[in-house]
Amino acid sequence: MNGTRYTLEVQPVLPARLKRLDELANDLLYSWDRQVRGLYYRLDPTLWELCGHNPKVFLRRVSQQRLEQAAADRIFMEDYNRVLSAYDTYHQEPIKSACSELLDEREDLIAYFCAEFGFHESFQIYSGGLGILAGDHCKAASDLGLPFVAVGMLYRQGYFTQTIDGQGNQIAHYTPTHFRDLPIVPAMDRDGREVRVHVNLPERRVLLRVWRAKAGRISLYLLDSDLEENAEADRRITYQLYGGDVNTRMQQEIVLGIGGVRALRAIGLHPTVWHINEGHAAFLILERCRELVAEGLDFDSALEVTAANTVFTTHTPVPAGHDIFNDQIMASYFTEKVKGVGISLEQLLELGSSPTAQGGFNMTALALRGSRFRNGVSRIHGGVASRMAAYVWPQISPEENPVGYITNGVHVPTFLAREWVNLFDMRIGGGWRNELLNESYWAQIDNIPDHSYWSLRQSLKTEMLADVRRRAIFQHRRNGYSEALIERLTDRLRPQSTETLTIGFARRFATYKRATLIFADPARLARLLNDPQRPCILIFAGKAHPHDIPAQNLIKVIHEYSLKPEFQGRIVLLEGYDQALARKLVTGVDVWLNNPEYPLEASGTSGEKAGINGVINLSVTDGWWAEGYNGRNGWAITPHGPAYDAAYRDREEAQELLDILEHQIIPLYYARNGHGYSEGWVGMSKESMKSLIVRFNAQRMVMDYVVRYYSNARRQRLVMAGKDYARAREVAAWRRVVDRAWPRVRLRRIDNPLEEIRSGEALAIRVAAYLDELAPDDVLVECLVGTESESGEFVKQDTLVFTPGARDSQTGETEFRLDLQPRLPGLQYYKIRMLPFHPCLSHRLELGYMIWL
Repeated sequence: MNGTRYTLEVQPVLPARLKRLDELANDLLYSWDRQVRGLYYRLDPTLWELCGHNPKVFLRRVSQQRLEQAAADRIFMEDYNRVLSAYDTYHQEPIKSACSELLDEREDLIAYFCAEFGFHESFQIYSGGLGILAGDHCKAASDLGLPFVAVGMLYRQGYFTQTIDGQGNQIAHYTPTHFRDLPIVPAMDRDGREVRVHVNLPERRVLLRVWRAKAGRISLYLLDSDLEENAEADRRITYQLYGGDVNTRMQQEIVLGIGGVRALRAIGLHPTVWHINEGHAAFLILERCRELVAEGLDFDSALEVTAANTVFTTHTPVPAGHDIFNDQIMASYFTEKVKGVGISLEQLLELGSSPTAQGGFNMTALALRGSRFRNGVSRIHGGVASRMAAYVWPQISPEENPVGYITNGVHVPTFLAREWVNLFDMRIGGGWRNELLNESYWAQIDNIPDHSYWSLRQSLKTEMLADVRRRAIFQHRRNGYSEALIERLTDRLRPQSTETLTIGFARRFATYKRATLIFADPARLARLLNDPQRPCILIFAGKAHPHDIPAQNLIKVIHEYSLKPEFQGRIVLLEGYDQALARKLVTGVDVWLNNPEYPLEASGTSGEKAGINGVINLSVTDGWWAEGYNGRNGWAITPHGPAYDAAYRDREEAQELLDILEHQIIPLYYARNGHGYSEGWVGMSKESMKSLIVRFNAQRMVMDYVVRYYSNARRQRLVMAGKDYARAREVAAWRRVVDRAWPRVRLRRIDNPLEEIRSGEALAIRVAAYLDELAPDDVLVECLVGTESESGEFVKQDTLVFTPGARDSQTGETEFRLDLQPRLPGLQYYKIRMLPFHPCLSHRLELGYMIWL
């Protein structure tokens, strides 16, 4: 049939009794409040699925008749009013008391910058883990009532949707977003005008519109360059997430960092803490310095003020995760900009220099030098990040440098299955939502009868299998497979398959995550999966970056295995991985598999989402699992690390994976009692829930930021900004003196070291320091006392400070004295060192200088 097909959308008019459905649809709170989403689902479940769980689109397409029926339905209206009551109560709650003791909600404001935000599948401005983490951070900030805003970009075209063809090739599809489908409104300034700001690019000015999305009790501000006033090329700057070439990336990061600061200023917001989540937004440091230079500060003082209340979180040890721009690109974009900052281009390039980016500008390096609070996202990653950043503090050991860690957590109300929410409400009361930081509270999970617990887990598994089966059949039919083949491929994805052990592997496909490690011994794997008495299913899902061919090849390999006769129906590869599919998998499978190369899993959060739902983790002890595994809540694969040959490492870890599967997981799962379930399995599943919910939730994560970084950053800002930035000027001037003098500073011992003393005696230690331009108060001389580990390493137990004495006029040396009275008995060791010191430093080793005797 020929002819043009025209589109017509017949939109209903909301009945007066349901008018607040529109308000709910325009608050991203729906992304973590199932009761809100449930209202739309109940109106028309089929349409809700067809609309991609987008309440704004849903309200434009639901039938008028269905709305009128709902408005006349007493049961629906009772639920509707109950949801509204909870919604209004949520928005009226004050800041949590634990936060109010550290932050002043009237004076403080945290500004959180990130290139992507993953609130919900209906709001496609995210690509993967970084975005989901940022969304969870915002949700938890709202739950805690923090004074908090987020800043990002509004992409016309978010990350791609994925299909997998009949040959296992990943096909990327990009679908432009219509802004009318999103819960956004133009941001307004204090005079009620739409906010417009600009950034300067070479030989032109680019205008930016600012949008506001309401997310519970916080606001998300999003920058958009798609304005008629801009040239066509500039309108496309914010078009696609991580799209375009290196110039597009540079332009996007100027928009995010510089444009983001200007947007907040134009709205009338004055953050007291600035949080850079990954290096994409690091140019905000330069913009804030430019503002201060315009007020009359020199650049060094401006940098001290800016860095004092800037928090920087780095998320990946993988080099591709750190943006580097060559010097030519930097020159083209910043030759003019640096004039307003008060430095030369060469000085700017030095701020972004790093050993791994010779001839390039490293955004992570800029973020490290332009912040005073830095962290990785797990204990292991904090150590890795410290080593990667060691060039910033060259004389400080990575173990002591100013890079800490806060382990990522997931937003429990978002990822905890509805069935668990209902069970908790019934058995332990709705107050559990306020107990996410109370470890003893969650011991109540043990009070849930094992048969009830198992039944709920099986119910979630039934839902998951039904969804996976539907998706798999659609995928295979589109690819032209015969019905007989489709039947074989999906035969085990039926409700009765809940008795089959099901293992899930779903995440971003990157080579270091080693999706195919379990296939190291195909014959053994086939034997395990096809055991007629104890069968297993493996479900894979995930996207590879469109330019990452090796990662796409992993998808192809899994696809090929899934079609082999011995694996048909046992290996399932799903396309279209998104938040909706993730929610099904992390609540429905029995085991969550994760086997990255150690130590490249910075944190990982998919296993946390699974674990809080009673799914049991089988993982390499990297990232969060190194902290989460307690020997009773899952299984650990011992990592071999980069010191080992890659082939040997993979072979050994694959064998351990299969050993655990064969000798521990499968026997435990199938050790059924007379009631049809494994008591040992239920016990381990309960241990997973109660040990992980309280430790790896986003509220705990954000509270850690409040306690360790936000409260200290706002305090440091007050120190540096007081009395017309007097302290900032003082510290900047002092740093310049230290930079000049330190290469000439020396330290030597002038006493005769004794190797033994009697208990109760003091050891008189005397050292002489040549300080050049520095005064005795500008340094600390320390004695570290410790013991020796089994491997012969020094283990610090105590730190004592020397007292400065007289200066020798002939040598120019200052004597420092310490009468050491050991607190340890027996054999011990001590070391002596000197470092620059100023009472206003954010971190005592901030300058990176140290001399050891």
